[in-house]
Amino acid sequence: MKPINMITRLSGALIAATVLASSAMAQAWPAKPIRIVVSFPPGAPGDLIVRLIQPDLQKALGQPIFVDNKPGAGGNIGAQEVSRATDGHTFLVGPDTMLSINPHLYKKLSFKPTEDLIPVTLLASFNQMLVCHPSTGIRSIADLVAKAKAGTMNYASGGSGVPGHMAMEMFLAATGTHMDHIPYKGPAPAAQDVLGGQVPCGFLAAPVVGPHVKDNRLTALGVSGSKRSPGSPNVPTMAEGGVAGFDASFFEILAAPKGTPPEVIERLQKSVAVAINQNETRIKLLAAELDPVANSSTQAQQRIRSDALKWGKVADKINLQLD
Repeated sequence: MKPINMITRLSGALIAATVLASSAMAQAWPAKPIRIVVSFPPGAPGDLIVRLIQPDLQKALGQPIFVDNKPGAGGNIGAQEVSRATDGHTFLVGPDTMLSINPHLYKKLSFKPTEDLIPVTLLASFNQMLVCHPSTGIRSIADLVAKAKAGTMNYASGGSGVPGHMAMEMFLAATGTHMDHIPYKGPAPAAQDVLGGQVPCGFLAAPVVGPHVKDNRLTALGVSGSKRSPGSPNVPTMAEGGVAGFDASFFEILAAPKGTPPEVIERLQKSVAVAINQNETRIKLLAAELDPVANSSTQAQQRIRSDALKWGKVADKINLQLD
């Protein structure tokens, strides 16, 4: 029998030590309170989800969970902070656009979203909802196109490069229409100005504007995804409203910094899945226009990769770059 090469033996020992250390960390995790950085302001879909599952997640993990809103730059501010976290107890929640769209729009980022962050799970899918103030008299997508082509119009979104902005740019490109973009620091403040009539229309997160549509304070023209929102079944999709083939589906995601042990990611994902699929929680999420997903990290990564390809083509087509 040939003697085992010393380098091979040392390599094996190092691999074994690494595996044992990773396993030990996962077993001990969480060892202190967990901080979830939400990359958009209070009231945004991701913020709503985290605060809804917070009690069950704390119980499952045995540690307090603190929610820390860090909005700005299409989610990049919060994402960058989490990407640099090394304490093993800091995670990110926000729209999937942080990983699927932002790398196409921001070329000068000081971090690499798709390399420095690991998707843990897709929390829930959600639509953007195209809404207008009732005083505009706009009742349909055709009305909006006609009015926009007749003169200058503004629209609001939750920020540059966020889901509503991208969905509206898809719509404008598909209909040969122009509207001036008014970005806000999140969908909630944007919705307030549409409600007040300062901006006539907006493409905004359905969980934020859906309640105002139900109260007849806003008029809904369509939702961005391939299927109607669970909480607003009477609002047609953009495709049903006349924009053939339109599909802009989005997700709220939970992500971890690069280097987080797979065992930690798996435990966190499973704990989130249990919390989000509690019957009462599911009912509340669906009523809030959020469709629970809670899939595996591998499935989340695959979906984000495929969406990144789609949105890259959109960004190139409309020549959209934000830095």
